[in-house]
Amino acid sequence: MSPVRNRVAVLHGVNLNMLGRRDPAQYGTLTLLDLERRVTDFGRELELEVHCFQTNSEAEFVKHLHELPARADGILLNPGAWTHYSWAIHDALEIAALPAVEVHLSNIDEREPWRSISVIRDLVLACVSGQGVEGYREALVRLSKELDG
Repeated sequence: MSPVRNRVAVLHGVNLNMLGRRDPAQYGTLTLLDLERRVTDFGRELELEVHCFQTNSEAEFVKHLHELPARADGILLNPGAWTHYSWAIHDALEIAALPAVEVHLSNIDEREPWRSISVIRDLVLACVSGQGVEGYREALVRLSKELDG
């Protein structure tokens, strides 16, 4: 019998700590704390052990990715604006070598043209965007299927 793989790291990047204050038309009215509670509840429903992390420091985000193989079986990440240009995060995600799903609250493909660029897209199983908090549920379901193998 294979070991249970259910530890999921949920990483939130730059400016996501401003949820609730940031443009509610794009991001909704939930705060980061509210969002993380909902994501943790979604994870519990799927029998996933969810651990959330947020930083506005790209270096801390990269360092956290480097440490994940010892603490997680999969990654759900919303790097925020770093999604569109951070090759350092791309490389750290590649080094982590864990199954990952990219998620965004807003529909990045229907906003400014630069937001449709994702430098991590080639490393993730899927990208879920434009579904608000429910997109996190979909992303966790996708990741859970991968972890169940």
